[in-house]
Amino acid sequence: MAEDYLVRIGKLIRDARQHRGWTQSQLAEALGTSQSAVNRIERGNQNISLEMIARIGEALDSEIVSLGYSGPMHLRVVGGRSLSGGIDVKTSKNACVALLCATLLNAGRTTLRRVARIEEVFRILEVLNSIGVRTRWINDGNDLEVVPPAHLNLDAMDTEAARRTRSVIMFLGPLMHRANRFKIPYAGGCDLGTRTVHPHMAALRHFGLEVTATTGSYHAEVDRSTAPRRPIVLTERGDTVTENALLAAARYPGASVIRNASSNYMVQDLCFFLEQLGVKVEGIGTTTLTVHGLATIDCDVDYSPSEDPVEAMSLIAAAVVTSSELTIRRVPIEFLEIELAVLEEMGLDHERSAEYRADNGRTRLLDLTVRPSKLKAPLDKIHPMPFPGLNIDNVPFFAAIAATAQGSTLIHDWVYDNRAIYLTELTRLGAAVQLLDPHRVLVDGPTRWRSAEMMCPPALRPAVVVLLAMLAAEGTSVLRNVYVINRGYEELAERLNSIGAQIETFRDI
Repeated sequence: MAEDYLVRIGKLIRDARQHRGWTQSQLAEALGTSQSAVNRIERGNQNISLEMIARIGEALDSEIVSLGYSGPMHLRVVGGRSLSGGIDVKTSKNACVALLCATLLNAGRTTLRRVARIEEVFRILEVLNSIGVRTRWINDGNDLEVVPPAHLNLDAMDTEAARRTRSVIMFLGPLMHRANRFKIPYAGGCDLGTRTVHPHMAALRHFGLEVTATTGSYHAEVDRSTAPRRPIVLTERGDTVTENALLAAARYPGASVIRNASSNYMVQDLCFFLEQLGVKVEGIGTTTLTVHGLATIDCDVDYSPSEDPVEAMSLIAAAVVTSSELTIRRVPIEFLEIELAVLEEMGLDHERSAEYRADNGRTRLLDLTVRPSKLKAPLDKIHPMPFPGLNIDNVPFFAAIAATAQGSTLIHDWVYDNRAIYLTELTRLGAAVQLLDPHRVLVDGPTRWRSAEMMCPPALRPAVVVLLAMLAAEGTSVLRNVYVINRGYEELAERLNSIGAQIETFRDI
């Protein structure tokens, strides 16, 4: 094995480890080896097998190698180009994964239209397939058909795929109706710090689900004699917590009241889908949901999830940071009204079409044209709130937008432990981003963007923010190991190229 090959492998491993926030000793412990061995690997001074590289990639949740290809995927971006034309918003990634989990409630065939073909969906499909669920792409790969078996083989669950997505936690709600005892691996996904699963356990305990955490897995046991005797009050108004409670309530034959529920876009899509299954849900769009569940659900159902407001925000930010005129079609406006109100105050020049309905018949859409604008920093800080507040996942995009605005913007990302830290990566592209504490950054603008070569942050939205800044930077930038972007966006580079970007996908090992 050539020495330069070992050095390049070592550098990728070192960068992936550092972005995860691990020491060499922590990585060594995860691999069952010594810190000195990890040090030699990272310096390119030790031969390393493909098996070991794969183990390191799994430990760091980083696609360091991809069997059958020449290596992890990177992006080469020629920046400083204006975007133009129009682009459609894809269906919601978060709604699609929730709906895939919800198919376990139904004994019949479920057809989901225009499902996002992203890594997060692929991981959930791998888990479903491993336990016996039949899935197939139909209509030229645009739609997805899901048919569960009469009996799930939960012992055969693909634990590797399950660990690579946080969404697997939403298997708890539907699986409690299919088995008295089961286990699922710890949820993975983005590296955003510790996020407790206690709210899930507290909500599902009302339906008789008790969960014990052991090494690497959650062990679940169901007491069928337990039923909700009073309203379920969620201790956290979280999206996946609300979805898990909905999935549990859908097959409970009675009325379940869920208070302090999220009313966010993916929760509403799940409610609309449950109604298609025959489950009555009162209070959709509010923080109190009353679910009239069914003991059994066996029907063929056809459902179209709505468009993704976070992807829409990504495209708005792309237009802003590149000073472009761009029309973004099929924008789910009811989930972006606060963001657009803030951008209006900052001076955004834009035009909205008349509203129309999404294919689910419920969600309000419009087409949005964004024009080059001279922005000023907002008077108040940027901070997320549960819907109808500014969406938690849209906060990072305001870091790139604030970097183009005149003045100082305080961004307070109070939900996640690490995500604000990743926003400081914009400094490598010329932005003035000061980390005040693990949750707050101060962004000074305007920015003279410059090109750079850097490792992709291990969190989805900050990773896309870095890519968007590269679009604005004169010269050629390289973003390495973009698996995390592929988790949440379908063919993002190709779609940006269709509106004037110049992004090349490549692999170098």
